[in-house]
Amino acid sequence: MTQSVEVDLNHNLGREEARRRIAGNIGSLPEHLPGNVADVAHRWEGDTLKLTLGAMGQEVLGDIDVREDSVHVTVTLPPMLALFAGAIQAALNRKGSDLLLEDRSDD
Repeated sequence: MTQSVEVDLNHNLGREEARRRIAGNIGSLPEHLPGNVADVAHRWEGDTLKLTLGAMGQEVLGDIDVREDSVHVTVTLPPMLALFAGAIQAALNRKGSDLLLEDRSDD
């Protein structure tokens, strides 16, 4: 059975700025995830970023729903990775807001 992990990340950026920052930082996502993430595919559906991650030979699905004052992250783990749900939730709580940081690569 799959296991879902959900986290809310509060911000005061507004929806458009939060969406812009997430779009600018999504390429660094594998650096912030535990385990060996081999592949990340993503697409926007309105204000929701749909993710498919290849990790440990498994497919992990994620949604990042950008709201005016928060970001709601849902990660759906396949049965073989459900054991890591607690570690993934802790990592999202600790490092998830890094996706909302200003991209400083142009400085």
